[in-house]
Amino acid sequence: MTEQSITIMLIILAIFLGAAWILWRDKEKRKKWFLTKVRKMWGSVADREYTEPELVSISHYTRKHQGSRFAIDDITWNDLDMDKIFMVLNTTVSSCGEDVLYHMLRVPEFDPDTLQKREELIEYFRSHQKEREEIQQVVREVRKFSSMSLSDYIYVLKDVERKGDIKYKLMALVNVIAIGLLLINPLAGGILLFIGIFMNGLVHMKDSKKIEPYLNCMICILRLLRAADGFEKIKNPTIQSYLDRIKKGRKTMQNFRRGAWLVASTNSVQDGLEAFVISYLKILFMVDMIKFYSMLKYVDGREAEIEDMFAAMGELDALIAIASFREFLPYYCVPELSDSPSESCSQEHISFRAENMYHPLIPDPVANSIHIHQGVLVTGSNASGKSTFLKTLALNAILAQTIHTCTCHAYQSVYLKVMTSMALRDNLEGGESYFIVEIKSLQRILKECEKKQPVLCIVDEVLRGTNTIERIAASSQILRSLCKPHVLPLAATHDIELSYILEDCYSNYHFEEEIRDHDVVFNYLLKQGRATTRNAIRLLEIIGYDPEIIKDAQEMAKRFEETGVWKN
Repeated sequence: MTEQSITIMLIILAIFLGAAWILWRDKEKRKKWFLTKVRKMWGSVADREYTEPELVSISHYTRKHQGSRFAIDDITWNDLDMDKIFMVLNTTVSSCGEDVLYHMLRVPEFDPDTLQKREELIEYFRSHQKEREEIQQVVREVRKFSSMSLSDYIYVLKDVERKGDIKYKLMALVNVIAIGLLLINPLAGGILLFIGIFMNGLVHMKDSKKIEPYLNCMICILRLLRAADGFEKIKNPTIQSYLDRIKKGRKTMQNFRRGAWLVASTNSVQDGLEAFVISYLKILFMVDMIKFYSMLKYVDGREAEIEDMFAAMGELDALIAIASFREFLPYYCVPELSDSPSESCSQEHISFRAENMYHPLIPDPVANSIHIHQGVLVTGSNASGKSTFLKTLALNAILAQTIHTCTCHAYQSVYLKVMTSMALRDNLEGGESYFIVEIKSLQRILKECEKKQPVLCIVDEVLRGTNTIERIAASSQILRSLCKPHVLPLAATHDIELSYILEDCYSNYHFEEEIRDHDVVFNYLLKQGRATTRNAIRLLEIIGYDPEIIKDAQEMAKRFEETGVWKN
């Protein structure tokens, strides 16, 4: 070997080692950046805002996996601003993590064993920083997507028309024969190769457009498998059941990756000589078309393994996010839930207790406590805290059976189905008035209560969309029909009359305000009994209404209280 050859080899080796060092340094730099990011996120709220289409895409995983289980319906979800709750909680680092976290919030658990397992892992991740960061480092390989969730990419493969790849193999074979013929008969080989390239180019251009939308689907599965490779290196008995599920999926899909770069690189390689060469090789030998349908055929029948691998990674990512949420809260408790038949099916009403309960989205919230075993009517003026209190109670009932974390000092209840009818609006597209929307919303609650399973139902201003006489008559009967042993109904109302009509089956609570120095002051504290203050007309005076209007209104109100008759 000459000195010149040795020099060239040393130069090549130096270039190779230099490139390897640059890649290693870049990898370590990205790893350090990611660790800084997750440590900064720990114990804080997520800072990403989601658009409506993104949230709809994330919800698809739940729609596909809900089955016959009870889930928080759209009305209740919107009433309680659950999208905001999800976004605050969502410090996940992967698409599978955010899909599963959303699913947890949307589908309450009624199995104590499942909730206990979640609890154990949530607390484990709270106290084991190294282990949770190791998992986050691996699962981040899956990444997040802005337009679609990863589960959508996986499910959309079912829409691909299943074709054989014989056509593409024959077309590739023609060009192989043409290249071989060039060595024997250059003219014949050249003509055959020209025809082959021309025909392959036409077919490739036409058929590649059909598979283009599905290439990202393959890339998403490859990302799952890349993350699965990382989980293979983790040795952690605490999450062994999850590691086993991921390992099973990885083993099942191992052959899926062979030659996958031929398909996966289509979108990633855009410029330069490399793109030019690869593009012509694909046209010449149809390798991307052959490999795509080969990979598609390999996915068929293995969807369950892919989905379980997806779910296992997602659960770990979601539980770490829940542990971080606990660190963010000023205080929280682990709920005490009971599914005792003697409690839920007896003739005595089920009970509910929460101590110092607050809403996690409100800065400097006022905490309230309540212990009830029958229906509750909450009265008080506008902006006094009625709706917020009812939303807080319903939200905690959902959090208890989803993330096993309540924003209060103590929480005790049976397992509950939560349904609300609060922030309703006219259905302009459907041509329905507010009143029609409202009575349909209430009807769905009444139907659910017929199933004899514990239900917590929250109603804000029953039948506010109609006149006073019919509102009081109808709402009193609707609320009375909810007085069942397995139902806990809570309603906010301005109609003090209801507190008297229903006092045999509903407890009364209220919020009140004070007027100080021509200003209204709310303390947002829940108090027992019905509201006794009437400050609506006084408020008109404070903000500067015509004194004549104030005087006449006060006289009319006083006359009605004395006679029970409205007079002009």
